[in-house]
Amino acid sequence: MSKPETTVATNFLRPIVQADLDSGKHASIVTRFPPEPNGYLHIGHAKSICLNFGLAKEFGGVCNLRFDDTNPAKEDQEYIDAIKSDVQWLGFQWAGEERYASDYFDQLHAWAIHLIEAGKAYVCDLTPEQAREYRGSLTEPGQNSPFRERSAEENLDLFARMKAGEFPDGARALRAKIDMASPNMNLRDPILYRIRHAHHHQTGDKWCIYPSYDFTHGQSDAIEGITHSICTLEFEDHRPLYEWFLDNLPVPAKPRQYEFARLNLNYTITSKRKLKQLVDEKHVSGWDDPRMSTLSGFRRRGYTPASIRNFCDMIGVNRAGGVVDIGMLEFAIREDLDANAARAMCVLKPLKVVITNYPEGQVENLELPRHPKQDMGVRVLPFSREIYIDASDFEEAPPAGFKRLIPGGEVRLRGSYVIRADEAVKDEQGNIVELRCSYDENTLGKNPEGRKVKGVIHWVPAAESVECEVRLYDRLFRSANPEKDEEGSSFLDNINPGSLVVLTGCRAEPSLANVAPEERFQFEREGYFVADLKDSQPGKPVFNRTVTLRDSWGQ
Repeated sequence: MSKPETTVATNFLRPIVQADLDSGKHASIVTRFPPEPNGYLHIGHAKSICLNFGLAKEFGGVCNLRFDDTNPAKEDQEYIDAIKSDVQWLGFQWAGEERYASDYFDQLHAWAIHLIEAGKAYVCDLTPEQAREYRGSLTEPGQNSPFRERSAEENLDLFARMKAGEFPDGARALRAKIDMASPNMNLRDPILYRIRHAHHHQTGDKWCIYPSYDFTHGQSDAIEGITHSICTLEFEDHRPLYEWFLDNLPVPAKPRQYEFARLNLNYTITSKRKLKQLVDEKHVSGWDDPRMSTLSGFRRRGYTPASIRNFCDMIGVNRAGGVVDIGMLEFAIREDLDANAARAMCVLKPLKVVITNYPEGQVENLELPRHPKQDMGVRVLPFSREIYIDASDFEEAPPAGFKRLIPGGEVRLRGSYVIRADEAVKDEQGNIVELRCSYDENTLGKNPEGRKVKGVIHWVPAAESVECEVRLYDRLFRSANPEKDEEGSSFLDNINPGSLVVLTGCRAEPSLANVAPEERFQFEREGYFVADLKDSQPGKPVFNRTVTLRDSWGQ
C-alpha cells in the first residue's frame, strides 16, 4: 500500500468544543467512554477511546470511564478487567475511579418514580411480542397500549411490586408515555425498566428490575456533568429521546449528544456477538487470539499503542460512514516498527551449512548493529564452521531472477563473509539435509575482488542459536466484507484456513534467548515479530508475526 498523505486528520468536534469553551458555555470539558462489559474491546472501540480521551486531553478537560452495566446476564468481571487494561495500554487514564451505571441505580429508580407521578410513565403488561405489534412500523403509527391510562397510584403500586420481585421476567415493563404516533420509533413509549431476576456483578441481588440503555445513558451523563456526550451514528435517532428525558427530569446538568461515524475496517469483524461466537466455538484460541480484532488480540499480535493511536489519527473523525482499508492499519504498525524495532535474524526453516574451509574449533564474534538508523547498540553473532540458513535460500534449479544460493554460486551472509555452495547432501528420499560450502576469508566487511555478489541472506550460528517457535499470523477472513453473509452461508465460511501457521524447530540468533514478552523485532527478510505475551519463556521463546515487511496480500 502506498504511504497515506501526511495531512492533519479531520475532526469535526474540535471546533465545536473550542467554540463552547470560547463562548463560556463550558468552563472545561468532560467526556466519557461508556463500554458495555459484555465482551472485549475491539479496534472500533479504539477510535472512540482516542476521540473521547484525546479531546479531553487536548482541551485540558477530563474523561470518565463508565461501564454501561444494565444487562447483568451478559456481563462479567473478566470483561471489566480487560477493558480497563486495554484503555491504559492505549496510553489513557480516566478521571478518578472507574464508574458504573449501576452506581446510579438508586437515583434512576427515583427518577422513574418521578415520571410515574408526573403521568409520564406507566407499567405495561403487553408481552414483548404484543409490544412489537403495537409499536407499528416506519410507515404506520403505533397503537396505544391498553395499559397506558393506568392511574399514577396503580402504576406506583405495580412498579413497587416489580422491584419487590413479585413478577417473572418479561411479565411487565415500565414505559415512558411519549407519542405512539411519532415518526421516530424511539419515542413510541420506550421501555424504562425490565424485569430481570439476575445477579449483578456490582449490586449483587439488590435489584430484579434493570433500566434500559436509553434511560440510563443521558441521566448518567447528567450526574457526571458530561459536557460532550459522543456516540456513534446509530444513536442519532436516539438523541430526541436522550433530550426528552433530560427535559422531563430534575437532572443536575444537560449534556449535549454528538454522533460520529463508527470505524468499519475491511477483512474484519467487530460485532461482539460474532467475536464471542468465534471464541465460544473455538475457531480462535480466545479473546486475545492474535487474529482477533480485539485490542487484546492486536496487542498480542505485536501492535503498539502508538501505531493504533496514529491509525485513529489518520482516519479522522467525521459523520460520513465508509470502510477503511486494513492496509492503513498495517501501514501504521510497519512505520512504527521500522523506526523502533531492533533487528535480528531468525531462520524459520533451518538448513545446516558446513563451511568446509573454515578452521575447526575457531569462533569469531561478529558485531552487528541492533538498528541501522538508531543507536541501539550491537548484538554479537558467533561465526564458526557450522551455521544455519533458510532452506528457501538454496535452489538446485533456480527460477529466473533468483539471487540467493545455487550450486557453484555465491551469496553474502549478512554482516559476515561471502560463501559458495559446493555440494548438497541429500537423504534417501532425495531431500537436501545439508550444504557444504566454502568461504572467502577476504570478504568480511568488503566485497570480493574481481567479481560481484548480488545476494545477501540471513543466517544464525548452529551451536549458539536458540530453538524457538514462530507463529505466522495472517488475516482471519478471506473476504473484504466477512459479515456479508451470502445465501446459505455464514461469516464463519469466510475464515482463512491459512490465518495461522505454526513453525517449530526454528533457529534464532543468540541475542534472542531471553527476550521479554512483548519485545518486538524486525526479523531480517522475514517480517516484524513480537515475543508472545503469554507463551514466550526465557530460553524457549515464542514469536508471533505482527506483519510482513511489505503488503503482500493478494500477491
